[in-house]
Amino acid sequence: MDGEKFLIHLEVAGKDYGLWINRNDEREEQLLRDAARQIKNKVIQYRQHFSNSKIDVKDTLAMVSLQLSRENLQLEERNDTSPFTEKLQQLIDDLERYLKNT
Repeated sequence: MDGEKFLIHLEVAGKDYGLWINRNDEREEQLLRDAARQIKNKVIQYRQHFSNSKIDVKDTLAMVSLQLSRENLQLEERNDTSPFTEKLQQLIDDLERYLKNT
């Protein structure tokens, strides 16, 4: 790898992964570490919830992935600004028409 990247190690579901990240992106390492921590916490929650049954790591990770993906999609919906952009454009058009007529 070139001098622009460096290697970090993260643990996901008991397995270590090495990831090369951009050296000049200060937030990337923290985001990845926070993501790994979030996955770890969710895996622990699922294992505690299903402690009476035999649930393997793949099933646990599948459920964690599904939950995190759903949460991500909900956040995307909340951040959809198109209705506001459309309304703002309508107000601008109305204002321009008004100014032309005065």
